[in-house]
Amino acid sequence: MNQQESDDDGLFDHCPWLYAEQASQRQRAAQDQRRKRLLGRAGSVRLGEGCFVAETAAVYPDVLHLGDRSYIAAHAYVTGDIRTGADCTINPFTVVRGTVTLGDAVRIGAHSSLLAFNHGTSPELPVHQQPVTSRGITVGDDVWIGSHVVVVDGVTIGDHCVVGAGAVVTKDLPAWTVAAGNPARRIRDRREPRGAAQSAEVPGGAAPGATASGSETAGPRSRPAAEPLTGPQRSAPHPAQEPSALAGDLSAFAAAARAQAADLLDRCRQPGTGRYADRPGAEPTVRAHCDAVEIAGLLLGEAPPDQPAAEHAARLRALQDPVTGLVPEYGAPPPVPGPAGLPEDGASAYHVLCVGYALDLLGSSFAHPVHTVRTTTADRLVRHLADLPWRDRAWHAGSWVDSWSTAAHWNLRLGTEAAAPGALEALFGWLHTHADPWTGMWGSPTPESGRLQTVNGYYRLTRGSFAQFGLPVPYAERVIDTVLDHTRDPRHFAPGRENACNVLDVIHPLWLCARQTTHRAEEARSWAANQLTAALRRWHPGRGFPFGPTPDGTGPGREPGLQGTEMWLAIVWLLADLVGLADVLGYRPRGIHRPEPALPAGGTA
Repeated sequence: MNQQESDDDGLFDHCPWLYAEQASQRQRAAQDQRRKRLLGRAGSVRLGEGCFVAETAAVYPDVLHLGDRSYIAAHAYVTGDIRTGADCTINPFTVVRGTVTLGDAVRIGAHSSLLAFNHGTSPELPVHQQPVTSRGITVGDDVWIGSHVVVVDGVTIGDHCVVGAGAVVTKDLPAWTVAAGNPARRIRDRREPRGAAQSAEVPGGAAPGATASGSETAGPRSRPAAEPLTGPQRSAPHPAQEPSALAGDLSAFAAAARAQAADLLDRCRQPGTGRYADRPGAEPTVRAHCDAVEIAGLLLGEAPPDQPAAEHAARLRALQDPVTGLVPEYGAPPPVPGPAGLPEDGASAYHVLCVGYALDLLGSSFAHPVHTVRTTTADRLVRHLADLPWRDRAWHAGSWVDSWSTAAHWNLRLGTEAAAPGALEALFGWLHTHADPWTGMWGSPTPESGRLQTVNGYYRLTRGSFAQFGLPVPYAERVIDTVLDHTRDPRHFAPGRENACNVLDVIHPLWLCARQTTHRAEEARSWAANQLTAALRRWHPGRGFPFGPTPDGTGPGREPGLQGTEMWLAIVWLLADLVGLADVLGYRPRGIHRPEPALPAGGTA
C-alpha cells in the first residue's frame, strides 16, 4: 500500500480505510472539526477511537454511537438511532435509517440500504398519511453485507453471516449463513467447505471468481474484497466442532459453579438469623432464602449447608399465614386477598411460587392450603381474568395467573380441592378461548416496549398453568413466531441490554413449544446457542450471576446476587437443552423452573 500523504481530499471520503496512514496534518485537522461538529449537535453522539466520518456523508442521527475504528464513507445517509461495535464500515452511498444495531466488524457494501422503519398500507389512507412503525434491525458480529443489498425492518442477521450483492433480506438469517437473492435465501453454511459448483455458492449468483462486492478484482485504491474483516479473527470451526467446544465450556462452567456454590451462598447469609439477602448489603427477604435453597439444590444436591434441611423447611413453613395460606414478607402484616383469592401484585403473590418450591426441594410442603384460592369460585375467577390488564400490562396479568395456578397446584398436592368446583377447568377454558390465534399469546404490544409485556407475561402465565399441569399450549407455532420476532427488538436484546427476566421469558416459551413442534427449530437453536455463549461470560467467580440491567433501574441490576444466579442457572439449562447439551451441565432444575410437569396431565380432573 502507498504510505505517502495524499492531497486529494475526496480520497478518504471514498476510501476511509486509507485515512489513518495517508492523511496529512491539514486533512486530520479537517476531520477533527467534522467530529466536533457531530459531537456538538443535538442528540446523543459518541465516536470511538480512530473513527472517520466523511465530509460528504449526510449524518443526521437522533443517536449515533460509533465503535472504535469505524467509519461512514462518502454520500452515506444516516438517520435515526444507529449504534455500532468496533471496526464497522458504512461504505459510499449506503443508507442506514431507523433503529439499527451493528455488532463488531460489520462491513456494509456500497449502495446498500438498512431501512429500520415502515409505513402502513391501509387502503383508507394515502401512504404519506399512514403511521410509521419501527421494529429495528440487528446485525451480529463479523458480518459482510455486499453491495446493493436491502435489509428491511424487523430483521436480525446473526453472527458471521455473508449477504450477497443485490439481496433483499426480509427474514432473519441464523449465524454463519451465506445468503443471496430476492428475497434472500440460504445458500450454505459459511463454515462448510466450498463445493465444486462455484456459481451456486457465490452470493448474488455472480460469475465464478466474483465477490459479494460485485467486482472480480480490486482496484489500486480498493481494499481486496476477499480480505478478512478488520479486527481479531478466529478461524471458523466446522459445524461438527462447535457443539464440542460449547460442551467443553458448559462442563467447565458447571464445575466452577459447583466448586464456588458454598462460598456464593455464604456471602449472602445473614449470620445468626437464618435469613438470606440477595447480595451483601441488601435487606434479607423471603425470596432470597428460597433462591438459596434452589441454588444449593442445583449445584450441591442438598440444602444450603449453614443449617439442616429440616431447619430451613421449618423456618419457611412458619412464615405462612394460617388464615389465608399466603406468605408475607419479613415484618409485613398478613396479605390482603384480592377479589379472586390472591393479591394483585407484590411479594406475597410470588411467595406462592418460591416458598412452595423451596419447601418441595427440602422434602416438605406448605403447612396449610392456600385458602383464599381454595374458596375461589369459577364465576369469580372468570370475572377477574376478564378484568386483568391484558392490553397494557400483560406481564402483571400473566404473573397473577401463574401465582393462582400454582396455589391451586399446592392445594392439590396437600390433598384438598384446588379451588371451588369447576374453577380450575374454567381457568383453562378461559385461557384457550382468549388466546390470540395470530400471536398465540394473551395481551397486546405497546408502543413503549413492543412485545416485552406480552412475551414476558406469556412465560409467567404458561409456566404456572400449561407447563406446570402438563398440558399443551395453544397455537405453538404462532408463539414461536412471536417470540423470535421479539428477540429482534434492540430495546431489549441489543448488546448490554439483556437481563435474566427477558432472556428467561424467551427461552422458556421456545423450549416449551419445541415439545410440540419443530417449527423454526434451527432459528430457535441458533438464538439459544448465541445466548448460551453470552450467558456463560456473565458468571462472576465466587459471586454468581448478576440479574442484569432493567430500563427503569429497579431490581437487583448488575451486581451478582442470589436472584440473578438462580434465574441464570435455569436459563443456562434451558438454553443448553434446546441445543442438545444439557446433560453436560450435570444439573437439572427441580424447582420453579423444572422442565417436567408438577402434576400429570390428568391433574385437573
